[in-house]
Amino acid sequence: WGTIVGGGWPARQIDEGPDHGSSGFAPWGRLLSSMTESRERICIIGAGPGGLSAAAAMKVRGVPFEILDAGERPGGIWDIDRGETPMYESAHFISSKSLSGFSGFPMPAEFPDYPRHDQIFRYVQAFARAHDLGRHIEVRTRVDAARPIPGSSSWQVTLESGEERRYQGLCVATGATWHPRLPEIEGRFDGEQLHSFDYRSPELFRGKKVLVVGGGNSGCDIACDAARVAERALISVRRGYHFVPKYVFGMPADQFAHKGPRLPGWLEQRVFGLILRLLVGNPARYGLRRPDHRVLESHPIMNTEVLDHLGHGRLEAVPDVRALRPCGVVFEDGREEAVDLILWATGYERAVPFLRDEDLDSAGGVLDPYLNVFHRRHRTLCFMGLFETDGAAYPLFSLQADLIAAYLSALRSGQASADRFDRLRLDHHPDLKGGRRYLSSRRHDYYVKGDAYQRALLQVRKRMRWE
Repeated sequence: WGTIVGGGWPARQIDEGPDHGSSGFAPWGRLLSSMTESRERICIIGAGPGGLSAAAAMKVRGVPFEILDAGERPGGIWDIDRGETPMYESAHFISSKSLSGFSGFPMPAEFPDYPRHDQIFRYVQAFARAHDLGRHIEVRTRVDAARPIPGSSSWQVTLESGEERRYQGLCVATGATWHPRLPEIEGRFDGEQLHSFDYRSPELFRGKKVLVVGGGNSGCDIACDAARVAERALISVRRGYHFVPKYVFGMPADQFAHKGPRLPGWLEQRVFGLILRLLVGNPARYGLRRPDHRVLESHPIMNTEVLDHLGHGRLEAVPDVRALRPCGVVFEDGREEAVDLILWATGYERAVPFLRDEDLDSAGGVLDPYLNVFHRRHRTLCFMGLFETDGAAYPLFSLQADLIAAYLSALRSGQASADRFDRLRLDHHPDLKGGRRYLSSRRHDYYVKGDAYQRALLQVRKRMRWE
């Protein structure tokens, strides 16, 4: 692992031509075109964790593919040096290393329980190197449009350069944190403001009066950064949340939950709710809203450091923002505060800008792919990572990827199982939430309960005999 994880990719392997003696990420697309016609390959859009998972699975099952990515190198959001990325210096994984690795590719033992962003970046690149995916990746290649070709199951992909290519299928693995969502609030603020997508370092806050709007994991991380260096730091949340400590009785919280007995959903909520009351207490004590939902009914906020800053007065909790003023804000309780900088940690839109709405078949902006993976009408359109969950995502990426690769392999070889699968995905709607009722919010449109989702993916694979 010391060799695999150490360091980034040498610039020579990216910027120069293909090096047959290395597995660096040179732009191999042109070489691939001479080996396999693009019309026979699957186009994977995105070389982050999801796209690389899909590529590794396709390689194992013999499905030809090509990965296109707009960045300088693979890694997706974890490449903090990328021109566009939501990554920031204090970011860490919120699931523990022992449960968070790709299938068959555990995170290194020397990683801390909750790895830093740069460690995750190196781990993702190591995964790509271990599967020799570099020769299949074209970096600095942005997809402008993708359209189904009438009378076939193929796709025409138009690049930003204007070049057009034809592919046998399309795997969208572009992630969920590229299109910032900003609230519409009356008034005008003349100070500095930005979305969390553009935040990198707490030095931005030094000596300023800062308001962070949003109480998700990123919002809490960034509010903690502001609490350390800002002249004054405020956090505004519109609802109450349950705050989950990263350690429960001396072990990472997800490991604690994983090692315990499997409980019915109602009992799991009661037991975990009791543990949170004992370890964390009532968030309202810190000036926050009382949660308006039961524990485990929303995405977990894996941050109790924010409570420590609130308890020590380094951070202040304030209500939701009602209006903007040239030098500050008005909160919903009528209180006004002067601030120098507003940081909007208000989430992201799930957008696929290179696909048309009529090809996505979205209802009210929400997609409905089978198992959150397979488009129900276009048999060769699939999605990686179109979900959020209560646990580690990468093991689920691996299951999604293998199911995609197994289906495409069956389709290419004319197996009857591909036709059976096509019939199944038209009207099969398994419960991916495990009977749990999550908050009604845009964030939870694609939310799945991790163990229920894992079972659903495995059951379909077994039903198709794609072991």
